[in-house]
Amino acid sequence: MSTRQASDSDDPVIETITQLAEPMAAGEKPREDWRIGTEHEKLVYCTGDHHAPSYEEPGGIRDLLMALTEFGWTPILEEAPNGQKRVIAMSGSDGAVSLEPAGQLELSGAPLENLHQTCAETGRHLEQVKAIGARTGKGFLGLGMWPDKRRDELTVMPKGRYAIMLRHMPRVGSMGLDMMLRTCTIQVNLDYSSEGDMAKKFRTSLALQPLATALFANSPFTEGRPNGYLSYRSHIWSDTDPQRTGMLPFVFDEGFGYERYVEYMLDVPMYFVFRDGKYIDAAGQSFRDFIAGKLPALPGELPRISDWTDHLSTAFPEVRLKSFLEMRGADGGPWNRICALPAFWVGLLYDQGALDAAWDLVKGWDMAGREALRNAVPKLGLDAPIPGGGTLRNIAGEVLAIARSGLTARGRLNASGDNETIHLAPLDEIVASGKVPAQRLLDKFHGEWGGDISRVYEESF
Repeated sequence: MSTRQASDSDDPVIETITQLAEPMAAGEKPREDWRIGTEHEKLVYCTGDHHAPSYEEPGGIRDLLMALTEFGWTPILEEAPNGQKRVIAMSGSDGAVSLEPAGQLELSGAPLENLHQTCAETGRHLEQVKAIGARTGKGFLGLGMWPDKRRDELTVMPKGRYAIMLRHMPRVGSMGLDMMLRTCTIQVNLDYSSEGDMAKKFRTSLALQPLATALFANSPFTEGRPNGYLSYRSHIWSDTDPQRTGMLPFVFDEGFGYERYVEYMLDVPMYFVFRDGKYIDAAGQSFRDFIAGKLPALPGELPRISDWTDHLSTAFPEVRLKSFLEMRGADGGPWNRICALPAFWVGLLYDQGALDAAWDLVKGWDMAGREALRNAVPKLGLDAPIPGGGTLRNIAGEVLAIARSGLTARGRLNASGDNETIHLAPLDEIVASGKVPAQRLLDKFHGEWGGDISRVYEESF
């Protein structure tokens, strides 16, 4: 989740709804300026007893963040209720390292030109945290969800917006706290050239997001036992908050564009307003009231563009629009699959021929079929039925072939002369074997692990 560093008090006041499409329109870029931003989270544990470290304990999450200064990272501070400053993230040339609500560690990578750079960035980050972990007794798990921890075994990080969200989540769904405290994801942020290009990419990626969920499904355990799902992380989103999640049927409507997404976001209840370095609780209140100067949390005050930018980050659909598109369907995973997710989406969306072919594959699907697919995939993975007959398994190879053609057309080579298709290899293996990552973990649990979930820590990162 985003990390705020300043109140942006000098940014423009929002006086009309027409201003709200400006951040999205400002994201338009010519093809040569398109970039790849990759975000990935991991679970942090203490190697001695596998407990999840708290923020303040010696060698805990705060100390882990501060140790990154050895590698040139700079602390980002937030004011605590007692007026003291506390580190909540780190900033550097590779982006930002931030905290998820229960101490999951996230790298929000820099906007990069090609996938070889993405993999190098990911490798640098993991080398750094592993070096710190080796010295301090910390390990890292690349999974979509804690395999063995109850909520009450996890401590909440001292970040202002999390306290507001934790209070609000139980009011709107049964699994929002699980989403915040127990899950990890990989995300990819991608650009568009125009409103029409955005719409086509949004529709294509939204329709195919369940395939990404299946290929990266990696959360089959809850509190030490199989939970009956391949991606329980994905299932959790089905009852987190219906007003800010889901498949967004309106994206497929004729004429969809920035203004329609603005209308959607205006109907998403607020969480907070950020002022003078502090988060003000506005949970459940309306941004429409804010524009009218009638927000109960700040009566008489009008929002600024930074408030709208914050609000755009508080919806969690399968694909999210800000000044770029975010692909949000994948479970967390180990290093090689981190590189595979941006390879999948860049291959499909950053070459026009590949984008056209991918859209042709799914454009005939109806909304009921897309919703049914989304609902089935957390449990069934590649066996989830697709609209019109067949399963994801039947189209997975074809979709990867389209992605491969898109990456080949980009022609971005590394020092060895390899193009970006090399980063699809983990997905090729999954499709060839027919087993998604969660199924491999379940095979081990029922086989060589003998039902001992602690063996999952040997998988590490």
